[in-house]
Amino acid sequence: MLFQNFTLHTLPATIVGVVLALTVHEWAHGYAAYRLGDPTAKQMGRLTLHPKAHLDLFGALAFVFVGFGWAKPVPVDPRYFDDPRKGMMWVALAGPASNLILAIATALAYELIGNFGHPNEGTIAGAVLNTIYMVATALFRYNVLLMAFNLIPVPPLDGSKIAAGILPWQWAEKIRSLEQYGMMPIIIVLFVLPWITNGTINPVRWIMSTAIWVISAILSPIIG
Repeated sequence: MLFQNFTLHTLPATIVGVVLALTVHEWAHGYAAYRLGDPTAKQMGRLTLHPKAHLDLFGALAFVFVGFGWAKPVPVDPRYFDDPRKGMMWVALAGPASNLILAIATALAYELIGNFGHPNEGTIAGAVLNTIYMVATALFRYNVLLMAFNLIPVPPLDGSKIAAGILPWQWAEKIRSLEQYGMMPIIIVLFVLPWITNGTINPVRWIMSTAIWVISAILSPIIG
């Protein structure tokens, strides 16, 4: 179904899913910033859906083979915002929100295509339909993964900026203070906590299961 296991057979579709998920995510950051008055992304050629403007080769490969990765961060200058704290929150939220929208659209397309039946796999129509299913599966999988991963409220992820825009000032400052440690906080959250708790504390798994629940709740009235 929409979370089939990764294999070499599905590698081309996986690459398509990763590239589109990362590209849309970064474009959404730039577009949100632009709508809030910051022209930086547009001036630097980042307000585009061309993957070349956003992809980091090693980050994309890590996403394919490890399960999490990164793209080139979109430059944002909060000085252009009327309220820098809230502005950064909306810009950060735009990335995961774009992945949620794309995941839902993909799930709907998957369901719609399924209504046309399943041609014999030995035919051209069957091969085309199977390819579409694999791409849809990868698109759904990596959009949900990217959304869930970025909602973790730890710097440098989007979730930290979203939390900083919602929480009281003193708590927001504590979250921002973690930025001085670079990638260390996220490494602790991704690897150390699940390891020392034998999987009991696993933020990515928890957020991802919540994301799946939200998407299912949104889709259930539509596709039954």
